[in-house]
Amino acid sequence: MGKFAIKYTKTGVKFNLKAGNGEVIATSEVYTTLANCKKGVASVAKNAPIAAIEDQTVEGYTAEKNPKFEVYTDKAGEFRFRLKARNGEIIAVSEGYKAKPSCMNGIASVKKNAVDAAIEIEEAE
Repeated sequence: MGKFAIKYTKTGVKFNLKAGNGEVIATSEVYTTLANCKKGVASVAKNAPIAAIEDQTVEGYTAEKNPKFEVYTDKAGEFRFRLKARNGEIIAVSEGYKAKPSCMNGIASVKKNAVDAAIEIEEAE
C-alpha cells in the first residue's frame, strides 16, 4: 500500500506519494502551510483514480477534460506526467522516465496507491 510522505522544506511543505516499495511515484508543489499541503493530498486521492490520460506524445492527441494525467516529453527527451485537478491546477508531477511504458506504469501506480494511502509527516531535512 502506498503512502503520502509530507515533509517540510526550506520554503514550505510538500508531499511525495510513495508506492508500497518506497519508490516516489509523484511529487507535489511546495505549499506555504501544512493545511494546504493536506488539501493537495486529498485532491490527489480524489482525482487520481478517476483521471483520464491525455497522451501529448502522440500527434493529434485527444484533449481530455480535467481531472487528467498529461503525459509529455521534457527537454531531455524523458517521459513525464502531471496530474491536473478538476480546476486545471497541477497537483502532482512525476520524475522523468526513459521509456513511455514506465511512465504509464507510474500513472497506474498513482491511480492505485493514492486512494487509501496513509499520510505520514516526515522530519524536516
